[in-house]
Parts: sequence; C-alpha cells; structure tokens
Amino acid sequence: MIPNYKYKPGVYYIIVYIITYALWFPAAYLSFGDDNGLYELLLFLGLMVPFLTALFMIFTSKNSDLKRDFINRFVNLRLINPKVLLTFILLMPLTVLVSILLSLPFGGSTSQFQFAEGYSFSSGFIPAYLTLILASIFEELGWRGYGFESLQSRHTFFTASVVFSILWSLWHFPLIFINNMYQYEVFHENVWYAVNFFVSIVPIGVIISWTYIKNGKSVLAAILIHISINFLQEALQMTQFAKCIETVLITIVAAIIIILDKEMAFSKEHLTTEVDELPRMKGPLELTE
Repeated sequence: MIPNYKYKPGVYYIIVYIITYALWFPAAYLSFGDDNGLYELLLFLGLMVPFLTALFMIFTSKNSDLKRDFINRFVNLRLINPKVLLTFILLMPLTVLVSILLSLPFGGSTSQFQFAEGYSFSSGFIPAYLTLILASIFEELGWRGYGFESLQSRHTFFTASVVFSILWSLWHFPLIFINNMYQYEVFHENVWYAVNFFVSIVPIGVIISWTYIKNGKSVLAAILIHISINFLQEALQMTQFAKCIETVLITIVAAIIIILDKEMAFSKEHLTTEVDELPRMKGPLELTE
C-alpha cells in the first residue's frame, strides 16, 4: 500500500456510479431516436468514467508515491509473470469449450464450435472490436488503477475481490436499456440470460483480481486479460444457455483458486500499516474523512 495515503473507496465508487448512470440512462433514451451521434458519445464517455475518476483522485491527492505507483503498474512490463498470464489465457478458452460440450446433451448444437460470423452487438460509430478493446483499457485503468486497490487497502483479498466484482457487475446495469448493446440484446432474448450475465461477472472479477495480484499488480496484465475475455465471448457461436453453464464452471474455478491460495486470499498482513495509521471502516464503501 502507499504510505501516508488514505484510499477513499466510497468517494471513488459513488462518483463513478453517479456520473456513469447520468450518462448512460440518457444514452438509453436517445438510442431509440434518429440522432445516434449524441447517444454514442454519452456511451463512450461512460466507459471512460472509471479511468477519469481514478485519474482525478490520484493526481489531486498530492501524493507523489501514489502517482508513481499508478504509472509504474501500467507501463512496467517486468511486473508481469508470463507463466501466470499464459495459464489464464489458456484456462478461459478451455472453460468455453467445456461449456459448449456440456450443453450438447441439453439440445445444444455442435455449430457452437464454429467461429461467429459477426459481433453480437453494435456500438454505433465505434466498431464493435474497438469497443471491446477500449472498454477493457479504460475500465481496468480505473478499476485496477484505483478502485480495487482502494478496497484491498481496507480488506482481505477475498472480501475486496468479491465486493469489487459485485460493484463492477452492477455498474453495467444501464446497458440493458441501450439499444443494440450486448446487454440489451441478451435481456430481450431472455431475462434469465441477462441475470446470468451479471452473475458471471462476479467469479470472473475474482479470477481477474487474483491474476492481477499474481502479476505484480500490473494494470497492463489486467487489460490484456480483460481484452482476451471480451473477444473470447464473441469468437464462437456460443449460445446463452452454454454461457450459463460457463458461469457455473468459472465459479468453480474461482472457488478452487480461493481454496488453494487461501493464505493469500484471507491474509491481513497488508492491512497492518493501514490498521495502525488509519481508522477502521465499518463497511466496504464507508466514506473516510
């Protein structure tokens, strides 16, 4: 943790939620009109909010160590553990293939193993593939740059990762109302598939957080992981039913990670300095002075 700095998770997440929702709900209304340019701009600005909020809180903190740490975690390639990163990149495609395989006895088609002909959503003037990349970059620069760090400064990895993942999931909520977005399409296909989307983010968030820690808290590693997940979900003709099975599998993977690495998951060692210097928080998002 950064010496002489009190992370403010409550302030960060409140700002992110208020501004993002203030941008995306109007975008949802405008997405059904004739002027698509404004709604697309609001949508794009919303994607940037976690990053811009992190920048604001870091560079107005007057803490040079915090600023240097943020930049170092983004650009320092030496933080990345290639073996851990490669393991994750191989693990996620395996869960997709197994999920499709398990869906076959329930009527799933073998065509799911074929490459998708296009993307499952449209994002206006920004190509879908670029949206997936930009969303990964801006989200992780914010979430890992400040959001997750602020929670872990007060809690064990397990608590911080679960709370973060729930907040990350709910942050996507307005997207189910924006025409042509992936979340909108899934919601209108079946409400339970939309529920699965939000539930799946929780174990994925835990796994990414663990991989992030094991890569020396490299934000760049988190970005690469996020991008790989986004494109993986679009690569094959995978049905939403198979994605429900995938949610079960990645939840099992997340549980196995916590069990096998419980010393790290429940360690309070990193809190020692914080406990001595800072007031304890009653809840994961309580505002501090």
